[in-house]
Amino acid sequence: MSTPEHSPLGKATVYADRYDPSLLFPIPRQQKRIEIGVLEPLPFSGVDIWNAYELSWLDARGKPQVALAEFRVPADSPNIIESKSFKLYLNGFSQEKTDTATLRETLAHDLSAAAGATVTVALAAPSALGHAITDLQGELLDELPLEIDDYGPPHAGYLSANHNAAPVEGILLSHLLRSNCPVTGQPDWGSVQIAYRGAPIDRAGLLRYLVSFRTHNEFHEQCVERIFVDLMARCAPERLSVYARYTRRGGLDINPFRSTDPAAVPANLRAARQ
Repeated sequence: MSTPEHSPLGKATVYADRYDPSLLFPIPRQQKRIEIGVLEPLPFSGVDIWNAYELSWLDARGKPQVALAEFRVPADSPNIIESKSFKLYLNGFSQEKTDTATLRETLAHDLSAAAGATVTVALAAPSALGHAITDLQGELLDELPLEIDDYGPPHAGYLSANHNAAPVEGILLSHLLRSNCPVTGQPDWGSVQIAYRGAPIDRAGLLRYLVSFRTHNEFHEQCVERIFVDLMARCAPERLSVYARYTRRGGLDINPFRSTDPAAVPANLRAARQ
């Protein structure tokens, strides 16, 4: 069964070192989307960007190779891929002899099959990465002088916008996003950027809302979709993009992006906490 409690997450695991695509564990997106009122057609476009820092294999002479990998899973794919199963799958290449092109094709094939849609794969040598740490841009909310005592569940009632004011273009940012793995309870730490055009969003209410995820149990992708849906429902912006950059765990970071603009493509920057 493809539900979180049936995944390898939170269970003692023998780490295989040979290729095994059956290790990938897909989880349907539909159930959580129904919970937050998301039906077809989807009210957003987007992508989940995964970065893998622990990918290694053997070349034809048996010498280990390493690469940094970027995977882009479209938001309209039927499934997410459970992160521990993803790590176990990637580790399975560690004693396999292959070349870079074949490895990339194999990764794209297996991950696309698990997600139910085309997953793009890019591999780069660590020395070729080259880009500096660049945090998400925006008006930082975290210094607002607030007293907060609500840490969950997420409370959309904090969100509001001043519809008597002229529309604005704004980018709001917080590093205070925290949620928990729905299976293990382990914390997931992230930064979230909200770019919008519309009635000015109340900053204090938005920060209270984001903090109210602090004890909430939900996967990264689901949290970002919940934020997007709640902002649309409570603030009714003309345009909206929500981008979260989560910290790494198990050699993987997950960075979901959802937008009303189907042409929007987020940069895969590397934030200070990543």
